[in-house]
Amino acid sequence: MGIGRLSDGLALTPPMGWNSWNRFGVKIDERLVLETAEAMVSSGMREAGYRYVVIDDGWMAPKRDRSGDFVADPEKFPSGIKDLADRIHALDLRFGIYTDAGTKTCQDLPASLGYEFRDARRFAEWGVDYVKVDWCHTEGMGPRALYAKWAMALHAARRPIVLSICEWGRARPWEWAGRIGHLWRTCWDIQPEWSSILTILDRQAELHPYAGPDHWNDPDMLEVGNGELTSDQSRAHFALWSILAAPLMAGNDLRTMSDEVREILTAPEIVAIDQDAAGRQGRRVRHEGDVDIWIRTLGANGDCAIAVLNRGPVAREDHIVLEEIGVAPRTNVRVRDLWKRIDVGEVQRGIVIATSPNSATVLGLNPQ
Repeated sequence: MGIGRLSDGLALTPPMGWNSWNRFGVKIDERLVLETAEAMVSSGMREAGYRYVVIDDGWMAPKRDRSGDFVADPEKFPSGIKDLADRIHALDLRFGIYTDAGTKTCQDLPASLGYEFRDARRFAEWGVDYVKVDWCHTEGMGPRALYAKWAMALHAARRPIVLSICEWGRARPWEWAGRIGHLWRTCWDIQPEWSSILTILDRQAELHPYAGPDHWNDPDMLEVGNGELTSDQSRAHFALWSILAAPLMAGNDLRTMSDEVREILTAPEIVAIDQDAAGRQGRRVRHEGDVDIWIRTLGANGDCAIAVLNRGPVAREDHIVLEEIGVAPRTNVRVRDLWKRIDVGEVQRGIVIATSPNSATVLGLNPQ
């Protein structure tokens, strides 16, 4: 677990769910959220491990009530947040909400500075299971102190609530946030573009020592199914986030997604990498030109997943010496293609891996 890390069991594996922001921004209402929750069930996503339905910025009324409590926007959420949470819980899902640590949210709505204990209590009364705390309008404030206050407030509210810290990696949260929160953003907001995914990925390369059960690096939500990403780019994005032991928070419209997008998000052997109980974040072992090789050790018996990422515009073949990724010489290694879910044979010493442009080949290696 590491010294001084959270170990409360609320996020033993990286949280999986859906967040409204990437596709809908502030254009959210209770009907959209309920339809999304229902789609999470009917699409098989709940069965695949997705649990949290999280509403992001834009749910609050422009002012608090007379006693200082948050109020949901009555036009968007006429039934109120507690009713929404109850209906999501009735689907065997969990409910998440958003606030900001500063004076206003990123969309200039009421935020939580000075109201942390009141807001945490309110969230607990509503049945909230997950809180994302953003970092807009915090000039001159220290994130360590403010997020520690949030952790105390949630503890005092006496409801198990996952704390998602979102200060965009500015104050190196991987070095301190694991003592107070379950996940912390390591970077700026992701965009549904290949260049954004690669730039964020590069920022994760040295962060693997800081993650583990109940404390996860968060390279931001998924863009699978958004923008102009190709299916190969979406698969690569999803696979690399799984190698990173990243929270898998879908950000697309679950109600209208294609079968292809659904199959990416629910790919069982890729999700299994992300949710591996040992909780060891993957690391990059080679970065040459357009090719990255990432490896994640799984379980306790020497198994691992390897992702060969082709960042460039042309197909490639790459040779990997197994010693390079920690396999002892003359060991027989069973190889499995985790996207195709087929065994591809046994190798010794090395393996040749073909990749299409802008894609990742993902293999499971099982030393015998």
